[in-house]
Amino acid sequence: MTQLQAAKNGIITEQMRTAALAEGIEPEELRHGIADGAIVLPANTNHKGLNPIAVGKGLSTKVNANIGTSEAFNDLAAELSKLETAVSAGAHSIMDLSTGGDIDDVRRTILDHCKVMLGTVPIYQTAVETLRSGKTIVDMEVDYIFDVIEKQAQDGVDFMTVHCGVTMESIEHLRKEGRLADIVSRGGSFITGWMLHNDKQNPLYEQFDRLLDIALRYDVTLSLGDGLRPGCLADATDRAQVSELVILGELAQRAYEAGVQVMIEGPGHMPLDQVTANIQLEKRLCHGAPFYVLGPLVTDIAPGYDHITAAIGGAIAAAAGADFLCYVTPAEHLGLPSSGDVREGVIASLIAAHAADIAKGVKGAMQRDISMAKARKALNWEEQIALSIDPVKSNRYRHEKNTDDEEACTMCGRFCAMKLVSKYLS
Repeated sequence: MTQLQAAKNGIITEQMRTAALAEGIEPEELRHGIADGAIVLPANTNHKGLNPIAVGKGLSTKVNANIGTSEAFNDLAAELSKLETAVSAGAHSIMDLSTGGDIDDVRRTILDHCKVMLGTVPIYQTAVETLRSGKTIVDMEVDYIFDVIEKQAQDGVDFMTVHCGVTMESIEHLRKEGRLADIVSRGGSFITGWMLHNDKQNPLYEQFDRLLDIALRYDVTLSLGDGLRPGCLADATDRAQVSELVILGELAQRAYEAGVQVMIEGPGHMPLDQVTANIQLEKRLCHGAPFYVLGPLVTDIAPGYDHITAAIGGAIAAAAGADFLCYVTPAEHLGLPSSGDVREGVIASLIAAHAADIAKGVKGAMQRDISMAKARKALNWEEQIALSIDPVKSNRYRHEKNTDDEEACTMCGRFCAMKLVSKYLS
């Protein structure tokens, strides 16, 4: 029985109790949200040692970190270090996007060490192993696509990105309107190339019931991927993107009716003034399903700082109702991120998520800022550091730039406003 089936039947599972406790809400409230399809609780029955976390309406905004090997950098130890870095920094979820080395071994090892929910993009492994067999991506066999999906589900993957909305119809919309950046999604490009070469419909769309059967057996949450997401601001909210979203809304409804948990993935690159409208559009077309967004990045000209452009867009998106932010690191568009890049990406997204939670009135979010204000007024540096999103960096700055006996900081010293006013106002 999936978490969705249990919720529909009025059953509160242990995973629901754990996730509700983390949110500071009653388990019945969480169960109700899952039953409505507005909340997902990704928890594969085979993921041992998982600390279940829920994503969706009324809950704190969650942050995902991507890791994974590539052909150029196939170092499992480095990816395990990134996993530890991401989780210790506060990431609620990890995606393994590996395309290098023994992909099965990488995924299974990461799963063994991962206590938060883990996601994958199965079409990556299908494409890589098809290429390794001496064929091309357009030679991917349909049965093998589903074999890889089932293998990853059986291993314990909690959610999977599946590009089911890239259809002949949505590709035609892209053709007719035209784009500057065409298709930037790797999975979307693999599926599109296969479809156009073979002149066949997307098997993930055409055989969606087959996908649902696998997801049901292991309680895999389907993350319906945005294969036609805009890869630059100029392509945002065009006919291709919106037509794919319409299809994803229809598939989300089918998944929900089948008892399979589902969330929707979204853009991408997008001007600031279009972010809120895109969130509202997804919520309307996809029946309130949780929305998982990459960024969105609100300018294309900040390589090296794209964690900041994504945090700006992510804060607006989450405040408007997005539920799940996929982090972006400073290395985005430039290369494979280091552990340091991973940490910066997670922290930037956590700042965006928290700012949005205050705007949304999420329980407990504002209280943390109130506690920080009180600690600052009292010049209680230990408390300020403990309350900060990145205590490691806060602590380093405090001790590098001040002596231990300084009550104020070296920015203001004896002219500290807090110190002066508290002396005469109290």
